[in-house]
Amino acid sequence: MMLRVVIALAMTATALSTATAQEIQRLDPALDQLVPTTAKLEKVAGGFDKWTEGPVWTHQGSLLFAEIPANQIRIWKPGQKDAEVFMEKSGYVGEKPYAGPEPGSNGMTLDRDGRVTVAGHARRNVWRLETLDPHGTITVLADSYQGKKLSSPNDLVYHSDGSLYFTDPPYGLPTQQDSDPEKELKINGVYRIPNARQHKAGAPPDRDKLQLIISDLPRPNGIAFSPDEKVLYIADSGKKVWMRYNVHPDGSVSDGKLLLDASGEKAPGGPDGIRVDKKGNIYGSGPGGVWIISPEGKHLGTIKVPEVVANVAWGDKDGKTLYITASTSLYRIKLSVPGVRN
Repeated sequence: MMLRVVIALAMTATALSTATAQEIQRLDPALDQLVPTTAKLEKVAGGFDKWTEGPVWTHQGSLLFAEIPANQIRIWKPGQKDAEVFMEKSGYVGEKPYAGPEPGSNGMTLDRDGRVTVAGHARRNVWRLETLDPHGTITVLADSYQGKKLSSPNDLVYHSDGSLYFTDPPYGLPTQQDSDPEKELKINGVYRIPNARQHKAGAPPDRDKLQLIISDLPRPNGIAFSPDEKVLYIADSGKKVWMRYNVHPDGSVSDGKLLLDASGEKAPGGPDGIRVDKKGNIYGSGPGGVWIISPEGKHLGTIKVPEVVANVAWGDKDGKTLYITASTSLYRIKLSVPGVRN
């Protein structure tokens, strides 16, 4: 997640009243198989504090998402007009006021047991809720690498073998810069936690087993696997590109290649949270809305959103509804192909 408060607020002030939220930019005929011609973008909740992130659809049929500046996780259920506060202090837990603009948690995902796993962002760790109870047991899965604190875990995804992959740029640090005095790791890495799903509830993190798998990206952000798990996708919000990597049986990755470059686009927003559908297409925040990208890296079209988009998640019983966190609001759109989710 990359906070762009000035852009987001400016976009909200003008575009909410002028943009056609139902516009779908269709760049390739293949998009018609993914986005119905009758598809409409619907705003389901709004009025949040500058930047919403990290949506995840729970096995209980609700949507959790982070409101980062408020340091909260919120919960929305179908039929509700508003999203309620689910958890306070989801990120920074100190007593003194936080010195930076993003005190909250960030991306969320589920393991195959339906447990919510959270990129702690300003907490500087990755943690798991053992039950869907904000006051229940929290298990920290990772908090440091080779004796140095993580910077601010951003987004995360499980592999079917139970390992967890996550990105760690500096956006949750007070200055959000590589030069931040609190930043202990020189790189902004992508990491793997072997057997994260099997980690015992309440046990401390197994720090010696955390693996650094990518170390050369300026701002690794959104993360997702292809449906067959042979490819790992990373959205880099520094270069404004999407990358792809080959995944090996031991969990390591190699052959990082550019999937698509959005650096030349002028619309507000950029590569951030990403998800894939069961046909392998990638859906991610990008300039002007949600970009839909083929597995070959072709930009098929954009779901235009009148606010800067942060992240997306598949929801509803059939998994065909794409939920979108965008600045101060939560949106959704019904699509034709279900998404990959746990």
